[in-house]
Amino acid sequence: MLMSGYPGAARGRYQVVDVESRIESASPHKLIAILFDELIKAIEIMQAAQGVGNRAKMIDKQQRAANILLALETSLDFRTGGDLAITLAQVYREGRRLVQQGGRENKPELVEEARSMLAEIASAWDQIG
Repeated sequence: MLMSGYPGAARGRYQVVDVESRIESASPHKLIAILFDELIKAIEIMQAAQGVGNRAKMIDKQQRAANILLALETSLDFRTGGDLAITLAQVYREGRRLVQQGGRENKPELVEEARSMLAEIASAWDQIG
């Protein structure tokens, strides 16, 4: 019985170590790229959990996505970023709204809208760096 939970626990620890090691050596640009990677991953897991009715996992990943979006928004430099920073803040807020509403109201189409919109931003960020 104890052994059945072990592989998942080991995988979880490995994922934490993987993210931590990527963060330790990352440039500021790469740190944002890591946030985007983790954001898209959280939303996709949220979508899968929503699809099979795993409410606990869906809520966990919904909260993770919302927290990452908040971190992205608070990392914006409005003084130097000007209109671009303002636009990104609006996109992150809308993404948070869609993820939260899509989870709360069980509307996968809203979660997909958020994923698609944020994946475009993540792709553009990758092309910059």
